[in-house]
Amino acid sequence: MKILVTGAAGFIGSKLCLRLLDRGDEVVGIDNLNDYYDVNLKLARLELLRGYEGFTFIKLDIVDREALHLLFTKEKFQRVMHLAAQAGVRYSLVNPYAYIESNVTGFINILEACRQHQVEHLAYASSSSVYGANTKMPFSVHDNIDHPVSLYAATKKANELMAHSYSHLFNLPTTGLRFFTVYGPWGRPDMSLFMFTRNILEGKPIDVFNYGNHRRDFTYIDDIVEGVIRVIDQPAQGNELWSGDNPDPGTSRAPYRVYNIGSNHPVNLLTFIETLEKCLGKKAIKNLLPLQDGDVPDTYADVADLVDDLGYRPATLLEDGINNFVLWFKDFYRIDKWRRT
Repeated sequence: MKILVTGAAGFIGSKLCLRLLDRGDEVVGIDNLNDYYDVNLKLARLELLRGYEGFTFIKLDIVDREALHLLFTKEKFQRVMHLAAQAGVRYSLVNPYAYIESNVTGFINILEACRQHQVEHLAYASSSSVYGANTKMPFSVHDNIDHPVSLYAATKKANELMAHSYSHLFNLPTTGLRFFTVYGPWGRPDMSLFMFTRNILEGKPIDVFNYGNHRRDFTYIDDIVEGVIRVIDQPAQGNELWSGDNPDPGTSRAPYRVYNIGSNHPVNLLTFIETLEKCLGKKAIKNLLPLQDGDVPDTYADVADLVDDLGYRPATLLEDGINNFVLWFKDFYRIDKWRRT
């Protein structure tokens, strides 16, 4: 297939491109290469893709509606995996407009391009953050999500609502994926595993919010990408049993679906840190802090729908995933060489 991946220089996007290319798809990747975090890391991810004949990279911002229209007109994509977004919960507290521009304006541009150019299926990144103030565990796509606790989460819920309207009005198949704490090699520097690893190796304290009482459904990057590919390959279909008298938030009569994609196994943050310490062979200096604005205490993904519909089964053990990240981190940043000099 010919597939567009937005956010192709990102953590999930670059890994997804590799997998699609390995199986023979033609992939066009776009990214605006902004400086939310180290651009050199984004460029290094892209270098892994440049050797593939079936890959084309274009620097493009999804906010640029005209550029998107020209791209879709030229390339005639069959499927789109939309990953480009302004990420991060805490950053949304200080720079809210970045989230509206990228996550709302950018998303409507993607929806319009898919509608106008008859794309067969739009899959897109949502987030576990949409569950907000919900406390019923595990989080289910069939639960109400009307109480987001950050602007980031609100924009992701908005994406799901916007996608549904296009599925309903224009019969555009859309599938949203609520990612749960993705980690692994080539991860983002603003994520806890990256920051913890760097600070522990440098002998600096790590900030442990909620006094370490968080639980997170940490999900390894390879398991995430496997689920994403399965979703791309199966366009959303309408649920004939859906009823407006008892509306199911996770499905619709329209060709619209939402899935959780997580490990289905929440881990206490202190346990996560202990596992990292074991992989590094070095203890952390912990700076215990209260819960931060916009954060939720726990995440726990009910992935039954993804298992039943697409056979998705996460398989990576936490210790294996963290160890893979540590090995990558030391190699990418030449930690051992730095120590010797």
